[in-house]
Amino acid sequence: MIYDHYTLRMSYHLFINYTYLIVEPNSGHAIVVDPAWELDKITQQLEKAHANLRAILLTHSHYDHVNLVPTLSDWMQPDVFMSQKEIDASGFRCKRLHAVNDKDRLLLGELPFHCLLTPGHTAGSMCFQLEKSLFTGDTLFTEGCGACPVPGGSPEAMYLSMQRLKAEIKDDVRIFPGHSFGMSPGQTMGHLCKNNIYLQLNREHFIRFRMRKNQQGLFDFQ
Repeated sequence: MIYDHYTLRMSYHLFINYTYLIVEPNSGHAIVVDPAWELDKITQQLEKAHANLRAILLTHSHYDHVNLVPTLSDWMQPDVFMSQKEIDASGFRCKRLHAVNDKDRLLLGELPFHCLLTPGHTAGSMCFQLEKSLFTGDTLFTEGCGACPVPGGSPEAMYLSMQRLKAEIKDDVRIFPGHSFGMSPGQTMGHLCKNNIYLQLNREHFIRFRMRKNQQGLFDFQ
């Protein structure tokens, strides 16, 4: 399978997000993961690759991951995919919205995406795997994991999601999160298993550490 992968670092006030653009050169189809800000960056890369936006994959419904969905939907009319559980829990709606479930396989053009439901940051957070790349949104970061805010978040569910990823994702798969806190996206799962403390704690210590007091706020992800 051949595809080009673009990592777009998006900034908006205090929010810095990574949006990912995946292009299949043979067909010119493109998929964007979690379009946040800076529409011009996405359109520039689409034009550079002579690609048409076929689909949007949403890891969860938070504003800093879905902000550009209405604009892109009106302009380019892509299909939009989000987990059924997240749609139900959040009430998120947009044009051409399709629900996906755990272990679903999405064939977008010639690109096969596998859906992994990983609740914890939100009730219906989902990761999308394309061959040796895993797009994790705010579930798993290189340096930590997502916050578990109330309502919707659950440290117990996050622990189970971490254990699932640790068990099911091979060491050579590269992790592409929604945020980064020092290291560039694309580190291997093997690297994270050795260096990310949230993949090393037992359930009790995980919950206690994730929910510890005196964190700066919702976006203190580590």
